[in-house]
Amino acid sequence: MNICVFLSAADLPETYTRPAREFAELLGKGGHTLVWGGSDVGLMKVVADGVQEAGGRLMGVSVDFLAAKARSGVDDMVIAKDLAERKALLLEKADAVVIMVGGTGTLDEATDILELKKHGRTTKPVVLLNSAGFYDGLKEQFRRMEDEGFLPVPLTDLVFFAEEPVGALAYLEEAMGTR
Repeated sequence: MNICVFLSAADLPETYTRPAREFAELLGKGGHTLVWGGSDVGLMKVVADGVQEAGGRLMGVSVDFLAAKARSGVDDMVIAKDLAERKALLLEKADAVVIMVGGTGTLDEATDILELKKHGRTTKPVVLLNSAGFYDGLKEQFRRMEDEGFLPVPLTDLVFFAEEPVGALAYLEEAMGTR
């Protein structure tokens, strides 16, 4: 399975790197391919290292203005002209999506895939990995959107909330029929 991971390129504490590394190792050991922003810094590096060390493949999609931070020695790397093209390529190459901790870029990517699902433009499974409760507030906001009629489809049809990496991968493998 090609699993796109949206996540931060920031250097983060163990609270966030531990679950990211654990998910990456599970992904690699499962023979899956990481599809990610291609960066070799911060949490993106942690995940790419974990996947590669566990025997998985790396498929990066960087962008012109970040090409200097792109990881070398990957199985496949594409350089997009801008962030919109990068996001489209990441989704195009992926069978499934995992949203890890991140900032505004990660949130943009997350809401984009959820909007596509809401409108039936994709059926790819999406998991939000809620490491250390990072997305508790967002989860509550999504529930409020659902309760107050802002979502035309059930929240459970849009995204699966996983508290631990093993649950995230198990959900994806079951949803894709590889388990």
